[in-house]
Amino acid sequence: MNFPKELKFAQTDEWVRLENGIATVGISDYAQDALGDVVYFEFSVEVGDKVKAGGQLGQVDSAKASSEVMLPVSGVVTEINEAVSDDAEILNKDPYGEGWLLRIKMDDPAELEELLSAEAYQAYRLG
Repeated sequence: MNFPKELKFAQTDEWVRLENGIATVGISDYAQDALGDVVYFEFSVEVGDKVKAGGQLGQVDSAKASSEVMLPVSGVVTEINEAVSDDAEILNKDPYGEGWLLRIKMDDPAELEELLSAEAYQAYRLG
């Protein structure tokens, strides 16, 4: 299980990487592992949408379960990774790289302080 130290994590299993005020968001390695083989991903947001932390980002379906994916930060959606809709297996193969979900121009970077560090998330999930 991989918990990259440069990322912040939500207790709902999303990760955030902040670069130049833009938050890249995806699901954690833990989440994709728990889901099993991901077969489908549907976005609930579009580029240009103003989104709020805690809202729904999308829906992920796997051989084991269907699960909502939540927004860990607020702002305006600047980019969506359409490749995930075309080939949801990317989430299993590379959740922190090619499997990113969307990018958000954050309203308030201080929201990141409410998320877990990699170490805290690992302790939360693995005990």
